[in-house]
Amino acid sequence: MNYKELFKNKVILITGGTGFLGRALIKEILRYNPHSIRIFSRDEVKHHKVQELFKHNTKLRNLIGDVRDYKRLKRAMEDADIVIHAAALKRLDILEYNVSESINTNILGTLNVVSACLENNVEKAVFVSTDKACSPVNTYGACKFVGERIFTESNYSKGNKRTIFSCVRYGNVLESTGSVIPFFNSKIKKGEKIPLTDSRMTRFIISSEQAIELIFNALKYGIGGEIFVPKLPAFKIIDLIEILKEKHNANNKVESIGVRPGEKIHELMINNAEIPRTFIFNNMYIVTSSIEKYGKIKSVNYIVNGKKLEEKNICEYSSKDAVISKDEVKRLLKSLGAL
Repeated sequence: MNYKELFKNKVILITGGTGFLGRALIKEILRYNPHSIRIFSRDEVKHHKVQELFKHNTKLRNLIGDVRDYKRLKRAMEDADIVIHAAALKRLDILEYNVSESINTNILGTLNVVSACLENNVEKAVFVSTDKACSPVNTYGACKFVGERIFTESNYSKGNKRTIFSCVRYGNVLESTGSVIPFFNSKIKKGEKIPLTDSRMTRFIISSEQAIELIFNALKYGIGGEIFVPKLPAFKIIDLIEILKEKHNANNKVESIGVRPGEKIHELMINNAEIPRTFIFNNMYIVTSSIEKYGKIKSVNYIVNGKKLEEKNICEYSSKDAVISKDEVKRLLKSLGAL
C-alpha cells in the first residue's frame, strides 16, 4: 500500500489539527486526494488561521471541540476512516503543577478517542506520543505512557470492531511551537541571556517531514498494538546554542539555570524492557505489544523484512548514545532548512 492508496477518498480526522503538526499533516494529506480532512480543535482563532492558510479549501472541515467532550468527539468522528490523535497538553514544566488537567486531556481524552473510534468503527487510528513516555519521570511523560497503553491494549479488548490502534513515539520536532530553536533564536535576537539547564543535556532531532512519514508508516504497516519509533540523530543542547550564536554573529551569555521540574538530562526512546520485542525496519524501530505473541505472526511486513533487536547488541535507545558532532548538527540543520 502506498500513501495514495492509504488516503484517497478517505475521511481523516485529526485531533489537535490546528497545531504545528496538524497543519503539516493537512498539507501533506491533501496531496493524496482524501475525501475530506476533519480538523478537530478547541481554539476557534486557530481554526480561522488554518482556513486562511489553506485558502478555505473545500476538503477541510473545521470542527470546534475538545477531546474531553466525548459526545462532541463521537459526533465529529461519524463515518471517519482514519483518526490521528495529536491533541494534548504538552508544556512539561507547567503540567508539573497542573497534574489533574493533564490527566483530563492526555489520559481521559485519549480514552474518549478510543471509545469514539470503536463506536464509529474507524478503520485505523494513530496516537502521537513522545520520547518522554519512555520510562517517564514527569507528569506529561506519565500521561503519554498511559495513553500509549490505552491505544495498544485497545487492540485486544475491541471485540468485533475493526479499528487498528497504533502509536508513534518521537522527540522534539524542529521549529515546532515551544521547541528550542525558535526559543533560542528569540533570546539571541533580543540580546538576552540564553538559559541552559545542564551542559550535558542531549536531545533527539526530527523534522516535521520525518514525523509525518512516521505517522504514515504506522498507518501503512501497523497491524495493531505497535509503537513506531524513528531512528534519529541526537545533539548536545550546548552545541545548538553555539551554532545559533554563530549564525547571528552574537555573543549572548549562557546562563546555567539547573534542570527544571520533571526534566531529563538525556531522552530515552526505547527502554531495556522493550528491546527484546523490538524490530528494526526501514530506518525505524517497531516496539511490538507485550500482549500479542508476535512470534507466532509470520506475515507482518516488518517482521518478515525487518530484524529483531538483540539485547547483547543494544540495551536501550537513548539520546546520549546517538549524539553527532557539532559540525554534523550544523550540516543537518542546513539540510533541513533550519539554519
